[in-house]
Amino acid sequence: MSLFVGLDIGTQSVKLVAYDPDTRQVVASAGQPLELAAGEDGSREQRAEWWIDAVRACFGRLDPALRARVAAIGVSGQQHGFVPLDRDGNVLAPAKLWCDTSSTAECDQIMDAVGGPARCIELAGNPILVGYTASKLPWTRRHRPQAYARLATILLPHDYVNFWLTGERWMECGDASGTGWLDVRTRQWCGPLLRATDPDFDLAACLPPLVQADALFTIAPATADALGLPRNVRVSTGGGDNMMAAIGTGNVSPGVLSMSLGTSGTLFAYSDRAMVDPAGRWAAFCDSTGGWLPLICTMNCTVATEAVARLCGFSTREGDALLAGTRPGADGLLMLPFLNGERTPDLPHGRGSLFGMTATNLTVPNLYRAAMEGALYSLKAGWDAFVDAGMRFDAIRLTGGGSQSAVWRQMAADVFGLPVDVPEQAEGAAFGAALQALWAYLRQHDPTADLAALAAAHVRLDPRLSARPHAEATAAYQAQYQRFLSHLDAIRPLYAG
Repeated sequence: MSLFVGLDIGTQSVKLVAYDPDTRQVVASAGQPLELAAGEDGSREQRAEWWIDAVRACFGRLDPALRARVAAIGVSGQQHGFVPLDRDGNVLAPAKLWCDTSSTAECDQIMDAVGGPARCIELAGNPILVGYTASKLPWTRRHRPQAYARLATILLPHDYVNFWLTGERWMECGDASGTGWLDVRTRQWCGPLLRATDPDFDLAACLPPLVQADALFTIAPATADALGLPRNVRVSTGGGDNMMAAIGTGNVSPGVLSMSLGTSGTLFAYSDRAMVDPAGRWAAFCDSTGGWLPLICTMNCTVATEAVARLCGFSTREGDALLAGTRPGADGLLMLPFLNGERTPDLPHGRGSLFGMTATNLTVPNLYRAAMEGALYSLKAGWDAFVDAGMRFDAIRLTGGGSQSAVWRQMAADVFGLPVDVPEQAEGAAFGAALQALWAYLRQHDPTADLAALAAAHVRLDPRLSARPHAEATAAYQAQYQRFLSHLDAIRPLYAG
């Protein structure tokens, strides 16, 4: 009757699920909101202690009898964040996050130092995009020199939570891919890119060891006592939130396309080989199972819908009802929802735009629909690159907050022209972390334990939440999507530098 806990350290909240694999039920869940410090320069930061306080709060809401049954914990975390530690494990500065665009210039400086984006892709498989961890190092050197001078360890958000849980420092290749320094083909750190980031500092010495996806560590006794957990609880490697969401949606074998509609929007698929695009149209990441995870990420998904809801004085929970009288295409109203700058398409200096306004279509419902549609059009632009590369999919597995909206689900099915299925467990990243912990735990006793088989047994779809594309709506969205691409081409020069 062991339980396996998945923690997801997100941008907006920390979530916990406790899963019983014998009954195949999530027996408890908890969440705790997080603050976000935002600056006019594009900075987006959180303090690492906020994550720990939230983890404590989530465990505190679990019944002590359930905590006593916990066998292993897996941690999912927002990718790309930079947590700087000194030699004693103290955090030196606030963590700069994935959605931080203040280090855009540093991205170009690193790539220029190795010969440009194409050379960067040759070296490691990815360009250094806005938000990636690499650019945050020279930014910190310039703006927080005292912290940089004491830097001893570079951790990502989920790595830091693992460090707090166990007292040990490590990384796994999935989340490490998002630093920009990992050669995803060889799963080794790329020396030329580390030197390009800082030629005068040995950054390689600050990076913790890379471990296998099925590695297990023991919780620190003091942490176990503080959380009311057994001292023999094990902690799996965990991974980035996208890597964990892939596991949580059953995306651990070729042919499945997962879509996450959260603060950011993502599309990702499993591959048994490194999927590197010479043009850098997608992120060529490793996954957290030993495979690879080609991924499209947009920085503005529910960011846009929440901004409209806040502006117009309603809750996004009311969004579906609000859109009951609207039609695909929002009566011609079109939004490019680049409120945080954008990664896909690559417009780090981009800003949101609204087009096609008339005296009759500029209504609150149409504005909200245009925000939803614009978020999906950005993802579709990335999906087109997958299709161009020969990737084929039969259906979409939807996760994230947007998956709980009937309108989002139907809109995704219609925009992409594919059936949409939703796993029973809405918190795909937290559930995936729990499954990874279960897999690693089982492999202690049976090295042949197969994650694909495990996911097939435990990831169940909810037929009540499925959506199938409607041909008429798909045609309407296709026409509006072409307008989206035309307007995107028109505004690119405005935000090119």
